[in-house]
Amino acid sequence: MSAVVTEAPETTTQPGLREGAFGNATSLSCRECGHLVALGPFYACPECFGPLEITYEFPQVTREEIEAGPRNIWRYKALLPVPTDIETSPNTEPGFTRLLEAKNLAAELGIAKLWVKDDSTNPTNSFKDRVVACALSAARELGATTFACPSTGNLANAVAAAGARAGIKTVVFIPSNLETPKQVNSAIFTENLVAVDGNYDDVNKLASEIAGEEEGWAFVNVNVRPYYAEGSKTLGYEIAEQLGWRLPDQVVIPVASGSQLTKVDKAFQELIKLGLVEDKAYRIFGAQATGCGPVATAYKAGTDAIRPVKPDTIAKSLAIGNPADGIYVLDIARRTGGSVEEVTDDEIREGIVLLARTEGIFTETAGGTTTAVTKKLVETGQLDPSLETVIINTGHGLKTLDSISGQVGPAATIAPSYDAFKATGL
Repeated sequence: MSAVVTEAPETTTQPGLREGAFGNATSLSCRECGHLVALGPFYACPECFGPLEITYEFPQVTREEIEAGPRNIWRYKALLPVPTDIETSPNTEPGFTRLLEAKNLAAELGIAKLWVKDDSTNPTNSFKDRVVACALSAARELGATTFACPSTGNLANAVAAAGARAGIKTVVFIPSNLETPKQVNSAIFTENLVAVDGNYDDVNKLASEIAGEEEGWAFVNVNVRPYYAEGSKTLGYEIAEQLGWRLPDQVVIPVASGSQLTKVDKAFQELIKLGLVEDKAYRIFGAQATGCGPVATAYKAGTDAIRPVKPDTIAKSLAIGNPADGIYVLDIARRTGGSVEEVTDDEIREGIVLLARTEGIFTETAGGTTTAVTKKLVETGQLDPSLETVIINTGHGLKTLDSISGQVGPAATIAPSYDAFKATGL
C-alpha cells in the first residue's frame, strides 16, 4: 500500500493513548492484504499474519518548514509516527549525518559522481540510532516499562544508550559470539546485556517469545517494529535534501533484515508524492555477504522464495539468515532496475581498506560489504558508472576491529635512526 494515503480512513488509535501520540499516522496497514489495524503495539495482521506498516494522512509540508527544523531526524517529524512535541522527550537526537562527495573512491571505481552517506557519526556510531529514536517514542506513548531488543550489535548499542537517556529500564539480547567492541558498547550503557548461545535468528525467536509473555516490554524490532522501521526513512529524506532536494540515480544499501532498503525506497516515494522532489527514475541495489546472502541468492535465481541460511560471515551486523523484509527487497530491486549482490569476507575486508584509504572513512563490516558490492556491480555491468550514485555507510569500523586487524599494521619496524628510515624506501 502507498505510504501516502490521499483518502485516509479516520485515524484509529488504541484506547488510552493521548491525542496525536503518533503524529500524522492514521493506522497500521498489512503489507500483504491491506487490512487496517488501529495504531497500537501490533505488528502482525490479524487476517493473514502479514507485517504491518504505518499509513499516514500527511499535511502540506514544505522544504522551508523542514529546513527550519532541528539538525536531526526530528526536522522530518511531520513524516514520522511521532508526536509534534517529540523534541521535548529525552532521546539521542540522531541524524542529519554528513553526505560526502567521494571523488577519490569514484576515481578508483570508475564512477562519474559518487557520494557516501556516512551514518557512522550518529550518537552510538551507527544508523540504528535513527530507528531506535522512533521506537523509543512509540514505547513511551504506549506506556512501556521495559525497552528491549534482539540484536547483532549496533541495535543493542543504540537501544542501551537511548534507554539510558530516557531513564527507562533497558534489556538487550545478543548472540554470545558477537564482536567484543559491540558487547562493550552495549554493556557500558546498561547492566542488562544478555548473551544468548545461538545466532541472531535464535535470539530473535527468544525475544518474540518474551514479548508475547511479558507485560510492558517494548521490543523495538518485534512488537513496536512498524514504528521502529519508519526511522530508516530519514536516511532517504536526508540524502534528497543534502543533494539539493533531488533524488540520486542509484543507491547501494546493505541488507540484513532488508528494512532499511525498503524504507529508503518508501522515503523517496513519499517525497515525490508530496512534491518535495521531482519525480524521476532511480535504481536501488542491495548488498549482502556471501556467508549470509539469502536475498542475493533468490535474486540471482529469479525466484521470490528466500531460503533461510545459517550465517557464516565476518559481517555480523548483516548476519540475519531469515530476513523479515527480504521479499520486499527483491520487489524493489526488480521494480527499480537494481539488483542484490553478494561478496566474500575477503572482499569485505578489501572494501573496508578501500573506503578508508580513498576517503578517510573507517567503516565496519557492513560498510565494507557495501563498498565491495559497489565495486563488483561496476565490474559486472550491473551499476551504470555514468550515473550519480550514493552508497550508505551504516557504522564505524571501531566496532569490528577484529575483522581487519590482521590485514593492516606497521609498514616497517625500525631503529630510531635516519639511516634506518632511509632503508625502508618510504
